[in-house]
Amino acid sequence: MPRKRKLLAQISGLQRNSSSFPPCDTLDNLSATPDDNSSPKSSKYFAVEEKNPSQLEADFFNQPCISLAKAFLGQILVRRLPDGRELWGRIVETEAYLGGEDEASHSKGGKQTQRNAAMFMKPGTLYVYQIYGIYFCVNVSSQGEGAAVLLRSLEPLRGLEAMRELRSASRKAPSKLLKDWQLCNGPSRLCQAFGIDKAFDQRDLTQDAAIWMVPGHDQPGEQDVVATTRIGIGSRGEWTQKPLRFYLRGNKFVSVIDKKREREMAAIGHVPCS
Repeated sequence: MPRKRKLLAQISGLQRNSSSFPPCDTLDNLSATPDDNSSPKSSKYFAVEEKNPSQLEADFFNQPCISLAKAFLGQILVRRLPDGRELWGRIVETEAYLGGEDEASHSKGGKQTQRNAAMFMKPGTLYVYQIYGIYFCVNVSSQGEGAAVLLRSLEPLRGLEAMRELRSASRKAPSKLLKDWQLCNGPSRLCQAFGIDKAFDQRDLTQDAAIWMVPGHDQPGEQDVVATTRIGIGSRGEWTQKPLRFYLRGNKFVSVIDKKREREMAAIGHVPCS
């Protein structure tokens, strides 16, 4: 068959089968705005999930537990809710749990269970557990077998009204409107305000679309960080007194202030006395 006749036959075949394709205007509507504005609107069918270029990567989390607990201070935790709203909070208080040797750790003795499995996963994995059968706490795994950092308090930056809604929904009795400093000043309050529950256990902060971290703008210096004892760990021998809780001095969003330790730091010139 001559090339011209063959080409015409192919075109004719496409025209006969055109009913199997949507009309051109239907495809156009997928990217058109409702008011026929010339500006294209992204369609969920063609959208590509783009990674936040400033998102903290795996290398950041891959450091020893104490180092990571300090490095978290000043970084920003981001939570995207199912309705698209984003919550941002600056990390202002953490606690380090060192794994097998640490008598206050859930992984003491190197024992791995279904509950604490996330503590043995790659750095940057979330470990979420429940206390008193009601409240949740969120940790991030670090270097070291069974080591993880507890996120204790955040300074709310964005999405405060949504945080209030979530905190209110988690409280059984009606109460007064929470002030900004009350939203995330404690590990369980933090989880309530950010809608973090057991469903977040074992998620990867470097890969998850609903929760991640970005660098903070103002990184604290060593003189800005108070190192003191952890809270609520009971009697764990020498581990009760080890300075494995870290917080930003002078930040009103910290859950518990250690005035004695701050005075000691001021006495040796680490920070100005207030």
